[in-house]
Amino acid sequence: MATKTKQKTPAYDFDSIIIGTGPGGEGAAMSLAKSGQRVAVIERYQSVGGGCTHWGTIPSKALRHSVSRYIEYKENPLFQLDENKTHLTFDEILKHAAGVIRKQVRLRSSFYDRNRVTIFHADATFVGPHQLEITEADGSKQVLSAANIVIASGSRPYRPASVDFNHPRIYDSDTILSLRDDPRHVIIYGAGVIGCEYASIFRGLGVRVDLVNNRDRLLAFMDSEISDSLSYHFWNSGINIRHGEEFDHIEGRDDGVVLHLKSGKKMKADCILFANGRTGNTDSLNLAAVGLKADGRGQLKVDDNYQTEVPHIYAVGDVIGYPSLASAAYDQGRIVGTAIVKGQCESQLITDIPVGIYTIPEISSVGKTEQELTAARIPYEVGRAQFKHLARAQIANTNAGSLKLLFHRETKEILGIHCFGERAAEIVHIGQAIMMQKNGGNTIEYFVHTTFNYPTMAEAYRVAALNGLNRLF
Repeated sequence: MATKTKQKTPAYDFDSIIIGTGPGGEGAAMSLAKSGQRVAVIERYQSVGGGCTHWGTIPSKALRHSVSRYIEYKENPLFQLDENKTHLTFDEILKHAAGVIRKQVRLRSSFYDRNRVTIFHADATFVGPHQLEITEADGSKQVLSAANIVIASGSRPYRPASVDFNHPRIYDSDTILSLRDDPRHVIIYGAGVIGCEYASIFRGLGVRVDLVNNRDRLLAFMDSEISDSLSYHFWNSGINIRHGEEFDHIEGRDDGVVLHLKSGKKMKADCILFANGRTGNTDSLNLAAVGLKADGRGQLKVDDNYQTEVPHIYAVGDVIGYPSLASAAYDQGRIVGTAIVKGQCESQLITDIPVGIYTIPEISSVGKTEQELTAARIPYEVGRAQFKHLARAQIANTNAGSLKLLFHRETKEILGIHCFGERAAEIVHIGQAIMMQKNGGNTIEYFVHTTFNYPTMAEAYRVAALNGLNRLF
């Protein structure tokens, strides 16, 4: 009697291949490697970390930190600076950012080495359902195959075809890191997160800043009171904000740039930073070879398991759009790793994702805004704490800012936390931890019955909680 031959599964070079080594790619690679899979990552640049490490989150926050400390130093009454030594240039603070990037690259490289993940420094394109052709810097090519492929190729600044980004005075948020001149006047077109952060950085260096916003207020997705606080702080620091404007064209000259607006206005400065959105890095992947198509911003549609329309191809991070945060991308990558190994996601990205915006001062929030609660007709109350009343803020001379807690009038559940001021992105996580508690653990009364270290910024929660509870009747 003939023996039935067991059908073998196709032989692949790897169990999973990840395109990109940013937060999403790293999260997926580490999760899969720790599950025992044979994993490879393809990174087009010579160092791991992706745009987050090299051009986005890490360098911009390092620049912001340097400028913030510089401002503190100048404003501290203990230090009387010689007028000839008060000027710090953008190029000088870039050196600190470069040092941070090197440390991050070494750290992230060690993760791949320790978990035996194979790294290919090359460009990748699909040539089949499970096959990727990679092209290395020397032009050599090879085809790699895997049972599963994760697209975590990140995004790049949106570049309208009408803008000449080859002009030496026209920058985007990637190329601005190559600025070596010492501009006295900068135009920033786009007042989103990136635009507002760089407006803070340049203004902190004493540069004249024109911030052009195509909406009617700054950071419209934030709680309006917090957004208004930032707008006032910008105005008070000398940043010129123009709301409701759209660019018509940008004229690059030898001695500067001229921004022509559709309203008929025009502005001239030493250089311009165009920071009006981002595009997913999918155009070079040859998605048509696997039957996928990105939208006009280079983004892919995925389901709750981060699967694309092709079941064995997943996508995470900026290439799928919202929330487009490094923190969320890393978690998405970890979730995908579990989905690939176990067939489905065992967890989901949390509903209330904290947002940190590294302006000077910082902004951070988690949960609902007042506008959302009002629209939903949820009875809420507000508790506030002004930083200028906290001993720690007085000691550190960081008096600007406040903490706002939104809570349900009846259940006293915390519904939203909004913070404006130094260390806001750290402070918000204290409240987030309580918001996540179940079975009655989420209550504003926690902050009243908890003893905080004194003096700390954390005690703003106790002050805000008492302020809010005193409003109840």
